[in-house]
Amino acid sequence: MKKLLLGAATLAVMAATGTAARADFTLNILHFNDFHSRYDSINKYDSNCGAEDEAEGKCFGGMGRLKAAIDMRRAALEGEGENVVLLDAGDDFQGSLYFTTYGSEVVNEFNNQLGIDVMALGNHEFDRGPEETAKLLDNADYTIISGNLNVSGEPLLAGKLKGVAILDIGGEKIGIVSALAEDTAETSSPGENVIFTNIEANLLGAVEALEAAGINKIVALTHDGFKRDEEIAAAVPGIDVIVGGHSHTLMSNTIEGAEAYPTMIGDVPVVTAGSYAKFLGELKVTWDDDGNVVSATGDAKLLDASVTPDETVTARLAELSAPIEELKAKVIGTATAEIDGSRDTCRAMECSMGDLLGDAMVDRAKEQGVTIAIQNGGGLRSSIDAGDITMGEVLTVLPFSNTLATMQLKGSDVIAALENGLSQVEEGAGRFPQVSGLKYTWTKAKPAGERVIKAEVMEDGAWAPIDPDKLYGVATNNYMRTGGDGYSVFDTNAVNPYDFGPPLEDVLADYIASLGGEYTPATDGRITEVE
Repeated sequence: MKKLLLGAATLAVMAATGTAARADFTLNILHFNDFHSRYDSINKYDSNCGAEDEAEGKCFGGMGRLKAAIDMRRAALEGEGENVVLLDAGDDFQGSLYFTTYGSEVVNEFNNQLGIDVMALGNHEFDRGPEETAKLLDNADYTIISGNLNVSGEPLLAGKLKGVAILDIGGEKIGIVSALAEDTAETSSPGENVIFTNIEANLLGAVEALEAAGINKIVALTHDGFKRDEEIAAAVPGIDVIVGGHSHTLMSNTIEGAEAYPTMIGDVPVVTAGSYAKFLGELKVTWDDDGNVVSATGDAKLLDASVTPDETVTARLAELSAPIEELKAKVIGTATAEIDGSRDTCRAMECSMGDLLGDAMVDRAKEQGVTIAIQNGGGLRSSIDAGDITMGEVLTVLPFSNTLATMQLKGSDVIAALENGLSQVEEGAGRFPQVSGLKYTWTKAKPAGERVIKAEVMEDGAWAPIDPDKLYGVATNNYMRTGGDGYSVFDTNAVNPYDFGPPLEDVLADYIASLGGEYTPATDGRITEVE
């Protein structure tokens, strides 16, 4: 497969020698997105899967399964004379200790083995600044593109990133255009020299250049979320297919509650495949002689125990895990007393671990306008003893690989969230709401749904009643933000939600370090129960 990387100016000169289309050209698109360095397999809660669960066939995904599934499908399709392409819609950085330890090196080691044809940059590919992004670009054996950003003013990236790729497949030229979420400067760390531009305007120009060059089969490989992809499909004529990422949206024709695979926006099929390599998407697209999509079918395959992980990948991951054990022993600070994260406390009342994590979440997201944090008590799995705090202890407290999630939420919906959190306290349910930037009084004397007596937020240095009609910036974890533990209001009513910030363990460890490495646990009365 020959790959051509061209800018819009170069594309314009190709118009005179455009490639003639042939009727009924079919392309099989294998795709994944938002892998987030989940090299080990995960369980049904998207947390790390243990050896016992693996032996019982309860695990999903992982690089070993992803590699095996891709190899199997590519071999089967090519054996039938089919055209195949593998696309990665971005966010391979961030989300596990493999990335924390090895950075882009581990990303490229495995991505280079997958046979990726084109990858779109995700916002998390900037999490360590443009320097690590440059390392990714420099050492990739595959093509990485991103359209609506200007890197010419960033010396580390200038000249290294194109906005369009052209693949020569089965005698046809396929144009791949790309887009990255415009708020990446807020959700990651690209630096002030990387400039983001309007997605639709950029894609319109790229598509027009491709069409002028005689290329009438155009796929948009995006990392801006399903809702934006819907808008792009409606606003940018000439795009035939959208393969997306960023929102972790699952499309499936067999999983209850998933979006349809593909979802048709007008005549444009849009696909995305969840996250963490739990699924591998496969879309079969057929174009007619005029470059119109005449059929688009497929589904996302669940990578469960029926897929045997690649043995070479599994062995290499075992080697790479040794230094990770050393990382767990790293001392990140000191506790002057026990930080209480016990089940009995954190699922029933304010606990010092809940206060610490909530404060860390608000501190991490304050530049995004976040002033409130709500964390489920069941997400805190242990206490930390007085003395040295190790990264391993932090990971024991937060073992689920959850990420920081942010949104805007009306005050009335914040109250609804608190009511949900208090609705099963008699049962010791994990949904009990630990908070920061928020103060509430509640009672078990009232029935579930009526237990919040008073809720206040900090405004201008003083506590004030929460305004039911005002939008507040709220941080939580990605599990809760998508409706976990009964927090459906976060899923249905969130404004501008974003679920994929840094892992909570990093948020907590960085916050402790920012305090000078020493933390004195305490509770301050932000949660009060009355009879």
